[in-house]
Amino acid sequence: MGRLQRSVLHGLAMGFVAKSVIAGPYSISQTNIGSDFFSNFQWEDFDDPTNGRVQYVDKDTAMSENLTYATSDSFVMRADSTSILSADGPGRKSNRIKSNAQYNTHVSVFDIRHMPQGCAAWPAVWEADDSVGTASGEIDILEGANDIAPNSVTLHTEGNCTMPSNRTQLGTSLSNDCTSTADIGNGNNGCSVDAPYTSSYGPVFNTNGGGYYAMERTAEYIRVWFWARNQDGIPSDITGGASSVDTDDWGTPIAYFPDTSCDIGKVFSENNIIIDLTFCGNWAGDAFSRADCGANCTQYVDENPSAFEDAYWDFAAVRVYEPSGSTSASVTTETEVLANVRSSSSSSASCAPLGYLERIFTSPVLIVFAVLGGAWGLA
Repeated sequence: MGRLQRSVLHGLAMGFVAKSVIAGPYSISQTNIGSDFFSNFQWEDFDDPTNGRVQYVDKDTAMSENLTYATSDSFVMRADSTSILSADGPGRKSNRIKSNAQYNTHVSVFDIRHMPQGCAAWPAVWEADDSVGTASGEIDILEGANDIAPNSVTLHTEGNCTMPSNRTQLGTSLSNDCTSTADIGNGNNGCSVDAPYTSSYGPVFNTNGGGYYAMERTAEYIRVWFWARNQDGIPSDITGGASSVDTDDWGTPIAYFPDTSCDIGKVFSENNIIIDLTFCGNWAGDAFSRADCGANCTQYVDENPSAFEDAYWDFAAVRVYEPSGSTSASVTTETEVLANVRSSSSSSASCAPLGYLERIFTSPVLIVFAVLGGAWGLA
């Protein structure tokens, strides 16, 4: 095999490795509406890792005490709003659920009619593997505390992961170092972007009838969009729950995290979708008095059950999309490419047969990698 052909094939093979999965368009992988949540999610009833004044309950308890229920087009999770708590007893009952499935490259769309509101409340929609903390990366899609708008979108990672100061997004960057040095649930670290609309969180979000959040994750970038339910111009594949979506049609996201100085494919692994509601704790508790909510967050939660009548989630749907089969390529290594060439060559030939090379070079997706690889090899 000649040096030029080896160099071209080297570049071609590396193109296979670097772009082994091409994102978008995406096809529906799972639809969660109403009772689907009971089959596709698990209830986590462990102690809150963010030190909240909360008692996460199991699914049976949540259902028997009407802390979660479903209709044909709605799934509700709410906090207990009737019990006065003992200061030395467990916290206020609430829900924390996690998807059974884990995801890598995908799009998740959250159609939310109502989110928990109220002083002391710390609701969140996020993706992580909470069994390993930030070792698998974390994406906080919708999160805040004490009714303070707007929503903050945040990444938490381990390793070296930073974001450029200037990037194409509608929101405002608060910090650019995504590496978390504290607990997985601490909303005050990581790289955060504030949404540009007060309608993205809390009472205003609920007054507008909620809205839609969408998150796209690939090895090259993470993007998050938000549309209030009463605004114009919401993409039809979002409002209609389409069987496939094309994120390039959704306009500029509120938050954009590129791989400029962050190996997203390395610092993020397969993660679950998590939805929860806690109270006080590391964020809402620390910011309680600054939010004009009172002096003592824990006492407030214990003694004011009626304050949590609006502390509930109402989901119309959660849909997950994964790369369409026609655009998701299997991983092929350089060794495998070269092995295929050698196996196609005759034992006396010094180069690969022309027919095999022609089949490689007729791929419009890979021709760029082949040319660049050849150039690099000759340099």
